[in-house]
Amino acid sequence: MNNTIEIWKIVDLIRKRVEQGPLPSVSSIAGSSRDPFKVLISTIISLRTKDKVTIDASNRLFQKAPDPASILNLSKEEIAALIFPAGFYRIKSKNIKEIARILVEEHNGKVPPSQEALLSMPGVGIKTANLTLSLGFNLPYICVDTHVHRICNRLGWINTKTPEQSTAALEKVLPPDLWIEINGLLVSFGQQVCTPQAPWCGQCPVTPFCPKISVSRSRPWKT
Repeated sequence: MNNTIEIWKIVDLIRKRVEQGPLPSVSSIAGSSRDPFKVLISTIISLRTKDKVTIDASNRLFQKAPDPASILNLSKEEIAALIFPAGFYRIKSKNIKEIARILVEEHNGKVPPSQEALLSMPGVGIKTANLTLSLGFNLPYICVDTHVHRICNRLGWINTKTPEQSTAALEKVLPPDLWIEINGLLVSFGQQVCTPQAPWCGQCPVTPFCPKISVSRSRPWKT
């Protein structure tokens, strides 16, 4: 089977499997607002943080300060209290405050649709930049987190060691029409089925196409 056709078939099976489940935290926030600023800040909050904590923390912050200018009216301590118990909340509060300053002073209070500009901001890596561009601006960027990295390597689409390497590798093999969607799909799939340890291969719809690379133990069915 042609590789591109197989990728589309696998993605369609994954899409049907996860469509009834909850959206990943940032996808949920993006879906309700399509505000690049909220996507950017909620992605920063989400790092090393569970989805429910991310959603609750982001909502508390945005209710108090929905834009960069209003963030500047808060102290770092106030931001930290609003996003607690997100992981590394004190460091994130400092970065959020500084990002707000940069946006107000250098970008007229708007998030720039530029990967280079986003990567220059504190606490923003390639994952955060690309997710902001894809979900906030509907631009074709691939966001690779641990789920995307793990699943794409298990499927044999790529052979990489780090999420950063996976971003470049996926740009070569993944159809561009899937670049924006792939993160949300594989995050949900990775949480529900293709888990880091002992994935639920017994209930996985893509088992016939999956070589299960580096999977040493799997489970038959989740009850």
